[in-house]
Amino acid sequence: MVETFDYIVVGAGSAGCVLANRLSADPSVQVLLLEAGRDETSLFIKMPTALTIPMGMSRFNWGYYSAPEPTLNGRRMDCARGRVAGGSSAINGMVYVRGHPGDFDQWEEQGATGWSYQNCLPYFQRAETWMVGGDDYRGGEGPLSTCNGNNMKNPLYRAFIDAGCQAGYGETADYNGFRQEGFGPMHMTVRNGERCSTRLAYLDPARSRKNLRIVDRATAERVEFDGLMATGVTYRRGGKTHSAKARREVIVASGSIGSPTLLQRSGIGPATLLQGMAIPVVVDKPGVGENLQDHLEVYFQYRCKESITLNGELDWWSKFLIGAQWVLNRGGLGASNHFESCGFIRSRAGIPWPDIQYHFLPAAIRYDGKAAFAGHGFQVHVGPNKPESRGVVKLTSLDSHSEPHILFNYLATEKDREDWRLCLRLTREILQQPALDRFRGDEIQPAIDLSDDEAVNQWVRENVETAYHPSCTCPMGAADDPMAVLDEDCRVRGVSNLRVVDSSSFPTIPNGNLNAPTIMLAERAADLILGKPMQRADVDVWQDPHWATRQRSQSPARDLSGL
Repeated sequence: MVETFDYIVVGAGSAGCVLANRLSADPSVQVLLLEAGRDETSLFIKMPTALTIPMGMSRFNWGYYSAPEPTLNGRRMDCARGRVAGGSSAINGMVYVRGHPGDFDQWEEQGATGWSYQNCLPYFQRAETWMVGGDDYRGGEGPLSTCNGNNMKNPLYRAFIDAGCQAGYGETADYNGFRQEGFGPMHMTVRNGERCSTRLAYLDPARSRKNLRIVDRATAERVEFDGLMATGVTYRRGGKTHSAKARREVIVASGSIGSPTLLQRSGIGPATLLQGMAIPVVVDKPGVGENLQDHLEVYFQYRCKESITLNGELDWWSKFLIGAQWVLNRGGLGASNHFESCGFIRSRAGIPWPDIQYHFLPAAIRYDGKAAFAGHGFQVHVGPNKPESRGVVKLTSLDSHSEPHILFNYLATEKDREDWRLCLRLTREILQQPALDRFRGDEIQPAIDLSDDEAVNQWVRENVETAYHPSCTCPMGAADDPMAVLDEDCRVRGVSNLRVVDSSSFPTIPNGNLNAPTIMLAERAADLILGKPMQRADVDVWQDPHWATRQRSQSPARDLSGL
């Protein structure tokens, strides 16, 4: 039996849960939400400090890997993507970064008309409840709760902010507000000590609606067409093939890997790729799966001279006590992702907004939760956020469960490599400032001569890791751009009744983590889909008045020109 709905949303991830909530708010509209993973949660998902556990579980993660990366010594890079209700918001690090206002103005300049910062800000606000209440920049009544975790109780958080200020970059009270550039407290998507995924924030409040049907363990095979009009979706569940029809629209929200491959299986993509796989071409769209962008990061790690770091909490008894306190009252160390201070800086003069991001962690620890060395330590996650290199995602099989070909093509340009050399030198300078003298012991890594370009290049190739921000594979863009897959309303160009709404829709990657802008994009797209009046803000944005001629606001406290 073929069922019919007004809207079919493919993917219950960061964007799909938002769309399901907003579209089904009208009781006269019938919405089907399809999710390939399970509509469930677990204590490991809910507990913020357990963030590394669900990412490592095949139950919740698609488990993608890139092809051997030619500029990373042939390493295959992890590409974790959420395969559960809430999508990647259920397995990510919960870091809440909107990006710089200039990122969204850049989207509009590249043909995504209407996506300037002033147009996007009201939808960031509508999504959010900020822990201290709303203002001209932050939301106070939205579904998504944001906070600062345990409010920087560990003195290392404040020392890192002070070191950034001493290095000349200044302090920002709210990098998601008036001023991104500088050092300050970091924000996370946590509510009352629990991860605030889009499942919790958006889907749970809507799941009792009679006009919303949620089907989990349902893998979309293809979008169906009548000529050039999308009419529905064929999906697999329980070993059987099912069909659903859409009276109004099919909205693909399957993420930066899932969305382009679903379009390709449906006949929308590069004609040569589709013909080579015997897929009938609906529309030749060479941009589908191209333009893949991601952030890379490394850790600067130091021994700590005081026994105040999380390395002292990694034995089984300490973990038990942390877990017990969290289970009892959702408090303590279990209630934070531990990224509670951060920084955003410009790598050179002449760049108008930041392109380097810092996450500070009062521990020296790997993503698998194991200590990097014996004793106490701390680390800073850092990387350039505006790469030039572009990769690709494409089908390898018609089987929807087969792993696609993913190639990020990291560090393919000399500018990207130069950005990394600058990034590491600036970072060591920050970490050698007086504010950290009390705590800073030996440098564990990189512990190399940063004046040696080739040594830096080699160390980065061997040690760099993904920040798990794949994006931009079905970008919005101008009508005359042959690589633009979507128009400014997230509609797939060349067909009707079909949109893509997720991080693949970004024209370029923002300066920050992707969850917040993905949720914003879905909030705004919901208004576009429903034909509602579009909101707009009118606020000021901070920019260093001397950005064209200097790299930072002031001279550093300590002369470290020899580093």
